[in-house]
Amino acid sequence: MKNALTDLLGIEHPIIQGGMMAISGAELVAAVSNAGGLGVLGQKGNSPDTLPAWREEIRKTKALTDKPFAVNLPIHVPFIAEALDVIFEEEVQVVATAAGNPLPVLPQLKAHGVTVMHVIPSVKMARRVADAGVDVIVAEGGESGGMIARDRVSTMVLVPMVVDAVKIPVVAAGGIADARGLLAALALGAQGVQMGTRFLVTKECTASDDHKEAILRAQDTDTRVVPIGRANARMLKEELHPQAMAGQIGGMITSVETAGEVIERMTAAIKSEFNRMATML
Repeated sequence: MKNALTDLLGIEHPIIQGGMMAISGAELVAAVSNAGGLGVLGQKGNSPDTLPAWREEIRKTKALTDKPFAVNLPIHVPFIAEALDVIFEEEVQVVATAAGNPLPVLPQLKAHGVTVMHVIPSVKMARRVADAGVDVIVAEGGESGGMIARDRVSTMVLVPMVVDAVKIPVVAAGGIADARGLLAALALGAQGVQMGTRFLVTKECTASDDHKEAILRAQDTDTRVVPIGRANARMLKEELHPQAMAGQIGGMITSVETAGEVIERMTAAIKSEFNRMATML
């Protein structure tokens, strides 16, 4: 499963773990990277007081894996300059930007040789950041959990339109949890997938047991979109778990696995799923 994305990121499988703020810590990130994917370390919070702990998580991740990993950098945080200092001082090689316009910080990141992935919700934004010089676009559909765009476009619609609009690797995100989702993303023209909710329900993720168990109980209609400030977020319905973020794909997840088991299961099933599709041609 080698392609331009795996070559660029130095990974074995085109599978990226979404940077889920404080619940994607060093253990999860290292487990994903050690299994051949790309782990993404989340921020520890929205206050500059959390930066020392974030720095320690970066160092801990380095101690747990010698494979490539990324750190998540939400553009809207009020301490962006200080966060960049940590990234450069710790010699982070890959940064996943989201939740804002990356253009103001892109020159600094590129000057330090950082590979930049940016999450986008629309074709317009994809073109804009591709022209500015980001290396990878993560096209995130409205099925995804956590913060989502006001004008939600489904992954099935968004990904092929973004692929047609840009000339850099595109990663599909939103509503993906198994080999079928990965194959579908590849068929749409993406070069890989990013998964958040699936990796949330793993043994290494620091989300609470209540949060994980609520996702295991969830059905396909058990999420809702709620306004948070000027943005929206997809969460589980109140009766399952108030304020717990999850994507619609949570209805497909039935067990808590290790991150390595998730990746192993997906990659092991690729050939059989591909052969199943080939019988119809």
